[in-house]
Amino acid sequence: MIHLFKLNGYDIVLDVNSGAIHEVDDETYMVLEYMQDRFCFAEGEFSAKQSDGAFTALGMEEIASELKDHFCGDKMSESDVDEILEDIMELANEGQLFSEDVFQPMAEELKGRNSVLKAMCLHVAHACNMDCEYCFAGKGEYHGAAGLMSYETGKAAMDYLVANSPGRTNLEVDFFGGEPLLNWEVVKQLVAYGRSIEKENGKNFRFTLTTNGLLLDDEVIEFCNREMSNVVISLDGRKETNDRMRHTKEGGGTYDLIIDKFKKFVRARKGEYYMRGTYTRNNLEFTKDLFYMADEGFSELSIEPVVAPPEAPYALHDEDAGILCEEYEKLALEMIKRRDEGRGFSFYHYTIDFEGGPCIAKRISGCGVGTEYMAVTPEGDLYPCHQFVGDERFILGNLYEGITHPEVKELFTGCNVYSHEECGDCFARLYCSGGCAANAYHSTGSVSGVYELGCTVHRKRIECAIMMKVDEINKQS
Repeated sequence: MIHLFKLNGYDIVLDVNSGAIHEVDDETYMVLEYMQDRFCFAEGEFSAKQSDGAFTALGMEEIASELKDHFCGDKMSESDVDEILEDIMELANEGQLFSEDVFQPMAEELKGRNSVLKAMCLHVAHACNMDCEYCFAGKGEYHGAAGLMSYETGKAAMDYLVANSPGRTNLEVDFFGGEPLLNWEVVKQLVAYGRSIEKENGKNFRFTLTTNGLLLDDEVIEFCNREMSNVVISLDGRKETNDRMRHTKEGGGTYDLIIDKFKKFVRARKGEYYMRGTYTRNNLEFTKDLFYMADEGFSELSIEPVVAPPEAPYALHDEDAGILCEEYEKLALEMIKRRDEGRGFSFYHYTIDFEGGPCIAKRISGCGVGTEYMAVTPEGDLYPCHQFVGDERFILGNLYEGITHPEVKELFTGCNVYSHEECGDCFARLYCSGGCAANAYHSTGSVSGVYELGCTVHRKRIECAIMMKVDEINKQS
């Protein structure tokens, strides 16, 4: 399976199963465009699809003859076709074009092999000091009672993670909310506890924090620089964009309360961070907000489409896909321009390792929701991830009894890129690994469903990231 697209003056071909990327000339692009619908390649030879759906093997002379009948004339000469076909055959034999999908038969095995717990999201605060209109977490309380995680519950969570991660050395703990800085003393105590048990258990903790920034101060900044591998800070962009959705409890805007704190934090930051925003139907031209944040000195950026009930006035709709895809292309072109000018910035969804990247088990099994990754409530209940917290249909168990609802875990164990029927002919499947199970569930009612708008957006992001890599290589050569 191959995917062809044109972007920023480049003719690009992605071999889906091998991940090989080729920049080609117009003539080769036309030939491949014709061949992808007409031929398949297996075991060193091409076959042609017949009207009844069956495939008949063809020799190279027959293929060349068909291509010449179709293309020769004003488009290209016979020798052009011969040369193009020779190059295509060489790449096909090397497994870099029309390569076979050898992963589907091993999907379940790889998913099972990749399902040992490695990360926990600790909801240290089911409470928030903001009142964001689009908050999926019910204003930080997850549609339940407000509460803060005790040190004892957090300690039990870390012990549970250590005990249920055999064979893993590197473990991840994300401090989440609501707003985790409302329970800052417990966060610090849990980091200290984690550090105290690393050596004896042969583990290494990677701590992260997600915050709205209202309580950022010098102590938090210093501690995060010392202990937090990554910090996610939340801002939607320009003042008018941010304050439309991100409010104080009294209903006022939050931009003026956090912007200087965020600038101070980023200037002092010695590790990874992401400025994470959300775009809604109110700011479909979200690049204006991204470029604004870049101009304000924030270089590590992410902005995500809102996930909301379709009746919400700020919810995205399928008809918004066109403008969103245009925005992602606009973003890629501006990032190239700024990179070339020496003032580049990073965008989370364009930061893809095309040479190495995740192992095939990770590409197939996805984020590990409910298997490798779990969320813990202040009471110690276990959920597949933070987006399922509060929905009793998805409770896995608790820290003290373990998994008491194995059928819920099994639901996610069986969820991989091949469990989504729609992923079968999608070129991006080994980059998104089947997408977000929570988004699928909230849009279709099934964790094996497909959030169509999210898929459209992600396919465009992959194309843009590939094009940017092609452009970078061209300018380096």
